[in-house]
Amino acid sequence: MATEVRREETPTPPSQLVEMSWDPITRIVGSLGIHTKIDFKQRIVAECYSTSSIFRGYSLFMQGKDPRDAHFITSRICGICGDNHATCSVYTQNMAYGVKPPALGEWILNLGEAAEYMFDHNIFQENLVAVDYCEQMVRETNPGVLEKAEKTEAPHADIHGYRTIADIMRACNPFTGALYLEGLQMSRLTREKFCLMEGRHVHPSTLYPGGVGTVATIQVFTDYLVRLMKYVEWMKKIVPLHDDLFDFFYQALPGYEKVGYRQTLLGCWGSFQDPNVCDYDYRTMDEWGRAMFVTPGVVVDGELVTTSLVDINLGIRILLGSSYYEDWQNERTFVDRDPLGNPVDKRHPWNQTTIPKPQKRDFKGNYSWVMSPRWYDKRTEKHLALDTGGGPLARLWVTALAGLVELEGYIKATGQSVKIRLPKSATKPEVEFEWKIPQWSNAIERNRARTYFQAYSAAVALHCIDKALGEIRAGHTKTWNDFTVPKEAIGCGFHEAVRGVLSHHLVIENRKIANYHPYPPTPWNASVRDIYGTPGPYEDAVQNTPIFEENGPENFKGIDIMRAVRSFDPCLPCGVHMYLGEGKELNIVHSPTFGVTM
Repeated sequence: MATEVRREETPTPPSQLVEMSWDPITRIVGSLGIHTKIDFKQRIVAECYSTSSIFRGYSLFMQGKDPRDAHFITSRICGICGDNHATCSVYTQNMAYGVKPPALGEWILNLGEAAEYMFDHNIFQENLVAVDYCEQMVRETNPGVLEKAEKTEAPHADIHGYRTIADIMRACNPFTGALYLEGLQMSRLTREKFCLMEGRHVHPSTLYPGGVGTVATIQVFTDYLVRLMKYVEWMKKIVPLHDDLFDFFYQALPGYEKVGYRQTLLGCWGSFQDPNVCDYDYRTMDEWGRAMFVTPGVVVDGELVTTSLVDINLGIRILLGSSYYEDWQNERTFVDRDPLGNPVDKRHPWNQTTIPKPQKRDFKGNYSWVMSPRWYDKRTEKHLALDTGGGPLARLWVTALAGLVELEGYIKATGQSVKIRLPKSATKPEVEFEWKIPQWSNAIERNRARTYFQAYSAAVALHCIDKALGEIRAGHTKTWNDFTVPKEAIGCGFHEAVRGVLSHHLVIENRKIANYHPYPPTPWNASVRDIYGTPGPYEDAVQNTPIFEENGPENFKGIDIMRAVRSFDPCLPCGVHMYLGEGKELNIVHSPTFGVTM
């Protein structure tokens, strides 16, 4: 394992501080604010605060609902990764109801989620992140770098067809660049794949506890496979192209590894269930968790601390810190022991009571609606501000170190890398990519991992199609099993939303939801300083980031800061909320003829 780069925890007392804010951050849902103090003399970000501006209480209005509606309701948490919420909620309900879906239903769900990873990572990478590295942006912020790019031959030009790095940058220009436009076409194909499996994007219509309602035919899988192979062909071009682009920035700007850098504190909750192992029983959760096709785990300073979903679950702590809520220490405890008899902490999501407390923003006190999820490390008794690496970095890092995944010629985790084999496609031969554990957890490596994980998802999808077709040929066409809702039960689901860890925690009493708390990646990544003063991942990654932009304060774009933040794939619907307050009404106007002149 490569040695970690260590930063000073307390920067040198800065001079010539300039306060600068980006609120809202562009190219995402507009509720994330990044507030900084920049030292232009030392060319470094001295302070950073991440804010989320509104409150939306899903955990409150889930109470009293029929638990069978949970996945339909929580899907609406987000209009981007709603299916990830629906999937995680279904996992949670499967545990609470004690139901195991038929194998074919599980393969279909896996194919839907693989399509979602391909869709979302593709459109974010090519149409949102790539804009930060395109010719137009580099010309405005680092003209000296663009000059170097014009003279730098692309190492994999024979594969992707772009002679220089500047040619790649031009292809990334928004609305006109060839790669930008090709990315949009690929996103259409991946969205069609998703709808073939789960009926509707992004709120699935065929996904239920106990399985799926998709009608499984040879034709539906063939339609999926045709689109998948076009995507496989695209990946054979895109992986080496992005390697060329990202490697160039290390070369052109020595020290650029420090942009968006933070200590390696990565969390992954695992993805893609193996129906041959998974029964959704909490008591066997470690076994079926380790059988996932993306391994769950926590990495601290390059060490894989655990791959146990039970440990991961019990270690979750929701701290308030600098957020706009009242403490719930004196409120009811819903779950004091898990099904294995382990004690459950008061700050675990099963026991959380959400008590909003709107107030004025104060960077010396409370300043955001995002709480501070942390993972309690029993070894050190520290509450770790884990990040997701934007999703793919943590997934690949944990999977590589664990060395558990091997999918029949498509994927192999080696202990230090992940090998991904993509078969022969229309015009390109079989290719094997190898993602290797990087030296740093930083902006460039988060972005690089996102490209490799698209290839990883395609390989998983190929494996799942093989298995699904095998079920159909064997006459096993059932996709759903019946269940009954127990009078009392608890459940938890663990999944990976596109941008990282996702867990749902459910308590059922009298066949109704008594408590329900979803924890997606945004509350982890966008979390604020906790009660111990530990900054959240966005804050930590931006703080101490060096400034390489050539513009001064009067024309400053903040491109290095934006690259750091956007490398996490920020998506604020899961972290921001809407708050009306007591006695206020929300007027809803139903206008089916909106936009039509009467």
